[in-house]
Amino acid sequence: MELKRISSELTVSPQISASDVETLKAKGFRAIICNRPDGEGADQPSFEEIRSAAEKVGMEARYIPITAGMVRDEDAELFGAALDEMPGPVFAYCRSGTRSATMWSLAKAKSLPMAEILGATKAAGYDMNGVARRIANGGKTPTDTGDAKYDVVIVGGGAGGISVAASLKSRAPDVSIAIIDPADVHYYQPGWTMVGGGIFDAQDTAKTMASLIPKGVKWIKAAVAAFEPANNAVILDGCRVVKYDRLVVCPGIKLAWDKIEGLEETLGRNGVTSNYRYDLAPYTWQLVQELRNGRALFTQPPMPIKCAGAPQKAMYLSGDAWFRRGVLKDIDIQFMNAGGVLFGVKDYVPALENYVDKYGVTLNFFHNLVAVDGPAKTATFEVSKPDTAPTRIEVEFDMMHVCPPQVAPDFISVSPLADAAGWVDVDQATLRHKTYDNIWSLGDVMNAPNAKTAAAARKQAPTVADNIVADMAGKSAVSQYDGYGSCPLTVERGKIVLAEFGYGGVLLPSFPSFLVDGTKPSRAAWFLKEKLLPPIYWQAMLKGKEWMAKPEKIKAAAE
Repeated sequence: MELKRISSELTVSPQISASDVETLKAKGFRAIICNRPDGEGADQPSFEEIRSAAEKVGMEARYIPITAGMVRDEDAELFGAALDEMPGPVFAYCRSGTRSATMWSLAKAKSLPMAEILGATKAAGYDMNGVARRIANGGKTPTDTGDAKYDVVIVGGGAGGISVAASLKSRAPDVSIAIIDPADVHYYQPGWTMVGGGIFDAQDTAKTMASLIPKGVKWIKAAVAAFEPANNAVILDGCRVVKYDRLVVCPGIKLAWDKIEGLEETLGRNGVTSNYRYDLAPYTWQLVQELRNGRALFTQPPMPIKCAGAPQKAMYLSGDAWFRRGVLKDIDIQFMNAGGVLFGVKDYVPALENYVDKYGVTLNFFHNLVAVDGPAKTATFEVSKPDTAPTRIEVEFDMMHVCPPQVAPDFISVSPLADAAGWVDVDQATLRHKTYDNIWSLGDVMNAPNAKTAAAARKQAPTVADNIVADMAGKSAVSQYDGYGSCPLTVERGKIVLAEFGYGGVLLPSFPSFLVDGTKPSRAAWFLKEKLLPPIYWQAMLKGKEWMAKPEKIKAAAE
C-alpha cells in the first residue's frame, strides 16, 4: 500500500486488497471509503470483499463510486457527509487515489482556503489545479464564469506590477491591460527603514492604489485563488475567471511571521518590533528613543528575504542614535544572523565591519530565531554551525527587531507556475517562464538568483515590457536582466554604503566612483536615498519613466 496523508482526518491511496484492511486497522484507521466503481479493472476486488474484511476487524466501510473524470457535485457532498459521519481517521481509495483526493478537495471548499487545499493535496502527490474553479466556487461546478479577457493580465499591484503596466503602456498604448490586486493601499517599502530610524514619517510611504494605477489600465480589486495556464486563465476568489493572452506574475513575497513561535502575539509590544511592517516601523523608532541600557537583538532569517540588508540597516541606525545620545556604552547590540556572513557581496563587508566595531556589535552567525516569549523578554535561537549538531539557546532582550522568514505566497507555491521551492520558475535573463511561453514574472516572487529589492524590480519591469512587446510582434526576447539589485545600507544618519551588484555578486555601480564609491560610506548616497529615490519611485518608476533603468538589449537581437 502507498498511503498518502491528505489531512489529520483523511489518508488516500491507490487500489487496496482485502488483505490490506487488517494493516489499515493496525495503523489506526477506523473507516474506509471506496471511490472506485466495481468492475473498473480485471484484477480489482469488489467493494463487498473490502466491506467484509473491514467488518471482521471492526471498521466501517462506505461505497461512493466515482466514474473516472466525472466527479459530480453531489458526489462531493456525499463524501463530505461521510467524513463527518464516519469515525476517524478515514482511509479512502480509488484506482490511483486521485478521485478520493478530488472529492476531499471539493468537500472542503467552503471550510478551507484554496491554497491550503491545493497545498495539502500537492504534498500528497495530487495536483488539484484542474478543479480549482470548482474549489473557488465552494465545491460546485460553475454555471457562469463571467469571463473577462485582456491582452495582458498582471497579478500584483506592487512595485513590479504597476511599473511593468506603465512600461507596457508607454510602448504599446492600445494594449488592453488589467492589474489584479485586492489591496487598497500601495506602500513604498524601502522607506520603512527610514521610518524605523526616525527620518521618514510612515504616512509618507503610502498612497492609495487607485491613485497609482496607470491611465487606461483596468484594476481588478480581487485576490487570485489559482492559475490555469493551459487555459490562459486566472481564477479569482469567488470563481470569477479572467482570461489573458499574456500573463505577468508579481505578487511579491509572503512574510511568514507564524513560523516563529510566539512572535505574532508579541509584535508591537514587549519591546518586539519590525521595520518589515508599516504599522510597526514607528514602534522601532519609539523603542530606540526609549532604550537607555540593556540588550538589543537584531535578527536575520535564512535567505531568501527581500532587501537582505534591511535587518542590519535597522541595527546601524539604532546604534547611531544611541551613539549620538551618549548611551551606546550601556547597550549590548547583538546581531543574530541565520547565515554565515555579514553581507553576501564581500566588497562591501570591510565598510560594514567598521560600523560593527563602532557600535560594539556582537556578530552571532548561524543563529536562527525560532521562538519568542514577549512577556518574559526571551528569544530562542537554533544554532546550526557547520559540521556541528544543532542546539538551542535562550537570549534575554530589552528590545528586539525581527526580520521574519519569507516564502512565496501560498497561491503561487501550490500552482503549476512554481518550481520545487515554490517560486515562479523563470529564465533568469529574459524573465520568461520556463514552461509557459506566454507568462513572465518579476519582483520578489520569481526564482532568479538576484537580490529581492525594489531596485531590482525597477530594472526588471522594462525588461519584461520589452520582451512582451517583442513577443506580440512575433519576435524572440530582445532584452535581458543582469541580476541588478541595490541595497543602500544606512550605516549612520547621513551616510550610506550603496551596494549595487548583479548575478554572482558582480559590482554594477550606477555612478562613477568619484561621485559615489559604493564600497565606502558616503553622504552622496544618503542624499540619493533620502531625497531622490522616493520621488524617482513615485514619479518615474511607477509611471513608466525608465530613468537609469533602460533594458539591456540581447546582443543577438540588437544585431
